[in-house]
Amino acid sequence: MLVLFETPAGFALFKVLNEGKLQKVEDLWQDFATSDAARKVVELKAFNKFENTSEALSAATLLIDGKVSKGLRKFLQKNCEGETLGVADSKLGNAIKEKLKIDCVHNNAVMELMRGLRNQLTELISGLAPQDLAPMSLGLSHSLSRYKLKFSPDKVDTMIVQAIGLLDDLDKELNTYAMRVREWYGWHFPELTKIVQDNIQYAKAVKLMGNRTNAVGLDFSEILSEEVEAELKEAALISMGTEVSDLDLINISELADQVLALAEYRAQLYDYLKNRMNTIAPNLTALVGELVGARLIAHGGSLVNLSKQPGSTIQILGAEKALFRALKSKHSTPKYGLIYHASLIGQAAPRNKGKIARSLAAKSALAIRYDAFGDTEDNTIGFEQRSKLDARLRILEGKELGKSAGSAKGKPKIEAYDKDRKKGSGALITPSKSYNPASDLVLGNSTGPSKKEEKKEKKRKHEDGEEETGEGHDKEKREKKKKKKAEEADGPEEPVEESEKKKKKKKGEEISEKDGEETVGKKEKKKKKHSEEEEATEPEPKKEKKKKDKKAD
Repeated sequence: MLVLFETPAGFALFKVLNEGKLQKVEDLWQDFATSDAARKVVELKAFNKFENTSEALSAATLLIDGKVSKGLRKFLQKNCEGETLGVADSKLGNAIKEKLKIDCVHNNAVMELMRGLRNQLTELISGLAPQDLAPMSLGLSHSLSRYKLKFSPDKVDTMIVQAIGLLDDLDKELNTYAMRVREWYGWHFPELTKIVQDNIQYAKAVKLMGNRTNAVGLDFSEILSEEVEAELKEAALISMGTEVSDLDLINISELADQVLALAEYRAQLYDYLKNRMNTIAPNLTALVGELVGARLIAHGGSLVNLSKQPGSTIQILGAEKALFRALKSKHSTPKYGLIYHASLIGQAAPRNKGKIARSLAAKSALAIRYDAFGDTEDNTIGFEQRSKLDARLRILEGKELGKSAGSAKGKPKIEAYDKDRKKGSGALITPSKSYNPASDLVLGNSTGPSKKEEKKEKKRKHEDGEEETGEGHDKEKREKKKKKKAEEADGPEEPVEESEKKKKKKKGEEISEKDGEETVGKKEKKKKKHSEEEEATEPEPKKEKKKKDKKAD
């Protein structure tokens, strides 16, 4: 068994003399207490020295990433044929096994063996003094730290921050210069401002034309379309502008050159920014685009700082003034900031922009964290999240979803089964069924009314009877009296006992009527007496008043 050990001076291969001691990991440190005991356990087989610091730095950086350098590959192929190799990093062991087909071991015994080798390194490697090893280790550590700092994500982000800042400044300067060209040349040819709307085309036309009298004999086909060119030539003949000198035209032409140069440099800077964004933050670029992603990184300070922000902060990043104004005045907070310029939010309807902005900010937060801390540099996550957001946008807009990849919830509509309907089209195999009154059958020719008709008549009579109850009571009483009189006249004579009972009842009724009249008379007499007593008790003036009232009456 061989052990690969990395030093600042080069790679060392040690041969394990007694592999049985590796089984007792707890007692292995005792074998490296002295140099003599260590030589009984391991022996130096080969050593590959680094030629300079740059080679040591490149080998160290590849080892950190778990990769095999060219020099290490040749060294292992030469000295490790048919041997098992112990390594300190499992990732490096997998790379060696894939490329060189050498069996690698990484376990606790190997790590304990590495500790012992590090302790007796200067004794086991002849020609490597401790006073030489310390400066080499210090120099390599400084170079490695400088390399990491140079290519760290925080420092690379400064390129994006500076590029997007310069791009915004160029847009402002380009707009200012173009407006100055329009105002300056407008004194000579004012109609050209309305004919040519684009600033770059305007500057090219001014540079090519110079004086407006030259427009008729020039060819503008490379700059303008045929219709615009014809309109420009017609307007040049009847222009209301003033005449300018050749010196003025030279200065205007130089300003137009500046506009064209700035436009060309802006295009180059945009390409540079696009490439940098696709390299550093590919998933964020796939979601929101290069410009919006670069502005988010610039506003956050760096990609790592932006990855520490939640989705709610990314959503309103750039709208801090509106947020604090809303909190102070107790109004509704803003729904979006810099993320508003993303293409997904631009596609959404005004009522759905807030929902899409919230979803896009949440997905962007995941993409930023993957770009900042992920090992790979692919944009698969960004495109997957983009497809999900597209599906959500179509759902919010009410559009039908077809079959799409990912977890888009596109389900076909479930229709009711109809055996008469064709599979391919919406037409029917047989005509639709309609009501045919001629097919109705009558079960019997009964002359009397049916049960349904009788029920209806009873209901109608009952309703009519309820309406006439108030008026029919008197009539019923009269009819009953007439029937009784007719029965008495037509029927046989009643027995004597019944006639006597009737007479007694009549007498009782007459006696009760007399008693009632007597009681009524007594009550009237009592009332008269009570009134006379009250008159006697009343004072004289009241009596006189009553007398006067009576006389007046």
